[in-house]
Amino acid sequence: MKISYNWLKQFLKVDWEAEKIGELLTDLGLEVEGIETVESIKGSLKGIVVGKVLTCVQHPNADKLKITTVDIGSTEILQIVCGAPNVAVGQTVPVATIGTTLYDDKGNSFVIKKGKIRGEESFGMICAEDELGLGTNHDGIMILDDELVAGTAVSKVFNIEKDEVFEIGLTPNRADAMSHLGTARDLRAGLIQNNVSLELISPSVSDFHVDERTLKFDVVVEDAEKAPRYAGLTISNITVKESPSWLQNRLKAIGLSPINNVVDVTNYVLHELGQPLHAFDASKVKGNKVIVKTLPAGTKFTTLDGVERSLHEEDLMICNGNEDPMCIAGVFGGIDSGVSANTTSIFLESAYFNPVAVRKTAKRHALNTDASFRFERGIDPNITEYALKRAANLILEVAGGKVTSEITDLYPSKIEDFQVFLSFQKMDRLIGSEIPRETVKNILASLDIKVNNVTESGIGLTIPSYRVDVTREADVIEEILRVYGYNNVEFSHKLNTSISFSEFDIVKVENVAANQLVSQGFYETMANSLTKSDYVSLSEMLNEDQNVAMLNPLSNDLGVMRQSLLFSGLESVIYNINRKNGSLKLFEFGKTYHKFESGYSEQKHLTLFVSGNRTKHNWNVAQKSSDFFYLKGTVVSLLNRLGIQNVKTTPTKNDVFSEGITLSLGKIKLVDLGVVKRSILKEFGIKQEVLFADFNWENVLKVGGKSQIKIAELPKFPSVKRDFALLLDEQVTFNEIYNLAFQAEKNLLKDVDLFDVYEGDKLENGKKSYAVSFLLQDENKTLNDVQIDKIMQKLQQTFEKNVGATLR
Repeated sequence: MKISYNWLKQFLKVDWEAEKIGELLTDLGLEVEGIETVESIKGSLKGIVVGKVLTCVQHPNADKLKITTVDIGSTEILQIVCGAPNVAVGQTVPVATIGTTLYDDKGNSFVIKKGKIRGEESFGMICAEDELGLGTNHDGIMILDDELVAGTAVSKVFNIEKDEVFEIGLTPNRADAMSHLGTARDLRAGLIQNNVSLELISPSVSDFHVDERTLKFDVVVEDAEKAPRYAGLTISNITVKESPSWLQNRLKAIGLSPINNVVDVTNYVLHELGQPLHAFDASKVKGNKVIVKTLPAGTKFTTLDGVERSLHEEDLMICNGNEDPMCIAGVFGGIDSGVSANTTSIFLESAYFNPVAVRKTAKRHALNTDASFRFERGIDPNITEYALKRAANLILEVAGGKVTSEITDLYPSKIEDFQVFLSFQKMDRLIGSEIPRETVKNILASLDIKVNNVTESGIGLTIPSYRVDVTREADVIEEILRVYGYNNVEFSHKLNTSISFSEFDIVKVENVAANQLVSQGFYETMANSLTKSDYVSLSEMLNEDQNVAMLNPLSNDLGVMRQSLLFSGLESVIYNINRKNGSLKLFEFGKTYHKFESGYSEQKHLTLFVSGNRTKHNWNVAQKSSDFFYLKGTVVSLLNRLGIQNVKTTPTKNDVFSEGITLSLGKIKLVDLGVVKRSILKEFGIKQEVLFADFNWENVLKVGGKSQIKIAELPKFPSVKRDFALLLDEQVTFNEIYNLAFQAEKNLLKDVDLFDVYEGDKLENGKKSYAVSFLLQDENKTLNDVQIDKIMQKLQQTFEKNVGATLR
């Protein structure tokens, strides 16, 4: 939300620096994320001076150019080449001197420099009004008043307004602060706490009156639940045109583009008071009647953006006497009933619509407007008529005309203020310190919270209806505390804490794992648990039916809860690669979410991502690429750090890997790790190899720190380890090698392990290299070389016969 400081000063005559105001607003809970300086004319016409054209002759080398001499009030007369058809001797003109920065209509800057144009020197530029940002005319140079003195800064001639705009990160509960009036109310309360007492000046509507009663519309509200309050009036004989500069400047400062004087006034009042308004062209309201009702499902309606929409039976609509829809109530106007250049009379609407109804309609039609943003969160139901009068007065000021009807105000069931009792004891307990009672009453008064009665135990309060977020005693305490100042609360230097008697602290284990990874050069990431629903199609092990879908997603990219941490991690990988950071070591603790027939399930994971070089580039360190063996070593060392040893290696069944293994303890699967498939990487635009490890963290917690110590006699006979470097076709998996090995030797082969994978330009196309180790042991005797060689030869022949392997 953008708040103009100049606009704010219309409510509070405050003279603090903008930075100090920003700090106070942040302390009050309206967090200022930035302060931007805004100029009504970009550059504020700096370097533009008044000049007098002394001579004007034809350019000898160009038919459309003239050579002028211009007096700009200095000792030197400037020669300027000008292409404007209307330049003439004796004119008073704006001159951009050498070094002046000008801006085009897109905001791009360019600097005026000394130059030669068709062989003639030019020492500046005589400007048209569009070149200065003073208008859109480019038919010729701008002619100024002859009474102006040469050399006068043009910025003094025109009213250039500078403003400072606060960018406020407004929380959804603070509907009351979604306007300059609401922000001013909070600011006043904060200033009072800083011993600065200022009057809140709200715009006066005392001069509002009905001029004549010649254009009346009957108003019927058929659904009072969705439209608890609806008001309107007519204004005739208006002239729709461009808004005056003061109004345009206010809107431009907060990022709005002026449209016309009537629409600009409705936008102005919206951001001034927080009350959305809508103006209908009275000539297009058929039947002289306005009906607020719902329409049958499937009714077609074209909105202002030119999109034809199919209405829902619960969408509240503003209709004419023929029951034709003119506007989606509280959300968006229709293309056929809005104000145009030909409009001479309007019906001006001010209403309070049910927040839930507006939110549902806006979500159904994927519309998010300034009006719906406020209606959804709850506006002040008691400001409806006041805002209507305020807007009517402004329209009469900028568009002329007369108020030609009484105000119709349908408000059958008044929305009452909230009654809350504040207990002093509970307030002191929650805050942890006692705030003086008189200070509490002053803070409540500054927030327009009425004190009904005071007792020894507490205060009876009436909360204004516009504070939709303050309905409980705890809410009132929060209001008192944020105005009093969290930093002003005294706290004890005594530290109270609970002692954990857990034998296996989950947080401690995560910290141990994180510290180990960080010490090895890994960086922790935290990705959004919401992700794209399409990602499940990248793995056959993920099921679209198990997606936990959002009912009202912010976007298609955040439509479901993630079933795997792989894809959000790959988003981080490509984000870094695109920013020239290709050597990555990342880890994340996170959850996956699944919907099963039995209910919803959350599973905790730890994932590692490794890509590029192992270390940063350094002149005295040889660069070495991360590989499968490096990732496996990292995983095994982490398991060892957590007290998990003697894990078993088996081929992985996870189809996200082109090559991968699973590490298990007994029948408990702990980690899947390997090289991510190129087809998956291609979906993210990743061209380099990415290694991925996925810990089932819940299983790690089951066995880590809880493993029983088993004492067994050392084997009497030694084991023997032998390695093969196998050259294989790309499609051969470690799973095949693993199974073939145990088929060939069932008795003496104890373990098969893949410890390196190589795919590179040193191998022929379609080939890869596996480094595989084999553990052999006889429990009854020592193996000799003859037995070992026989087994290894048998394994070699098996691999050659079944998968076409050769030894490197």
